[in-house]
Amino acid sequence: MAAKDNNSIRFSSLFTPKHIICQTDITDRNELLRQMLRKLALVVGIGDVEEAYQALLERENEIPTVVGPGIAMPHVRLTAIDHIIVGVATSSPGIKYADRVAEPVKLFIMTLAPKIMPGAYLQAMSSLAKICQDPQTANNVALLDTPEKIWEFFDQGGMTLTEHLRACDIMSPVTVKLQEYDTLERAIDLFVRHQVRDVPVIDKDGDLIGVVTTHELLKVCLPDYILWVEDLTPIINFEPFAEILRKESKTWLTEIMTMDYATVSESSPAAQVAKEFAKQKVDHAYVLRDKKLVGVISLAMFLNKILRE
Repeated sequence: MAAKDNNSIRFSSLFTPKHIICQTDITDRNELLRQMLRKLALVVGIGDVEEAYQALLERENEIPTVVGPGIAMPHVRLTAIDHIIVGVATSSPGIKYADRVAEPVKLFIMTLAPKIMPGAYLQAMSSLAKICQDPQTANNVALLDTPEKIWEFFDQGGMTLTEHLRACDIMSPVTVKLQEYDTLERAIDLFVRHQVRDVPVIDKDGDLIGVVTTHELLKVCLPDYILWVEDLTPIINFEPFAEILRKESKTWLTEIMTMDYATVSESSPAAQVAKEFAKQKVDHAYVLRDKKLVGVISLAMFLNKILRE
C-alpha cells in the first residue's frame, strides 16, 4: 500500500498532487464530493463512481464527519478497492457542509477504504488528530495555491498511520465518574440522571480503582436468599431498598464497588479490546494510561466503528 517507516505509514504516501482539487470554485458540498470521487476514479480507479457517491452521501447525511474547525473527513468503504485511497480538496471561502454544522468547511480530506479493512478510516483520522485540533489548519491549507503545496503540507507534517488500530483510536472520553470518597447516594444520583449501567471510580490521581454497577447495587438491595425463595413477603414493599436509602449517604463506594471489569492499555491493538469483550462477557472496556483512566469503549460503539465506520 505504501512504504512503512518504523511500523507506520506516512499519511502523505496515500495520495499525490493528482488526487487534489485546489481552491475549488464549487459551492455545493454534494457536487464537490462527486467531483472528488470522479478525480480519484480517473487517477487510481475506484469502481462505480455513482455507487460510491450514493454510499458516501448516505453516510454524510446521517452523520456529517466534520472533525475539526473547517475540516471534514468524508469517508466510505468500497468493495472495488484493496487499499486506502485519499483525496483532498480546498475551498478558500468555505462550503456549508450540513445544517447542523455552522462553520463552513475549507479543507476536505476524503478517505476511501476497502470494505474488508475494518478500522482503516479510523487509523487515517487518528493520524490527523493534531492538525484537526488546530483552529488555523483549514484556513492555512485553503490559502495554498497549488496541489503540490497542499501535498507538501501533509508530507512535511510527518503524520503517520500506526500499523494497527489501537484502543485510543476508538475510545470515547469518560463523562460520568465517581471519586473514591463519594457515597452510594452520589452513585444512585448518577445512575438515575445519566441512565448508565456502571460508573468507574477513580482516586485523587485519576487512577481507576473500581467500578460501581447497577447490578452490584441490586445485589446489595436483595440478599442472596431472596433469589431462592418463593415467598416475597419480606420484600413485598421493598423493605431492603428502604434500608439502603436510610444508609445511602453513609455507605462508601469501597463497600459496594466491584473489581470485576475489563481494562486495556491505550496503546493496545483494537483486537485486544474485542478479546476482552468476549473473554469477560462485558459491554464496556476502560482504557488506561498506566493506571490512569483516559477513556472508555462500549461494545455497541466498538461494533459500529469496526464493522460500519
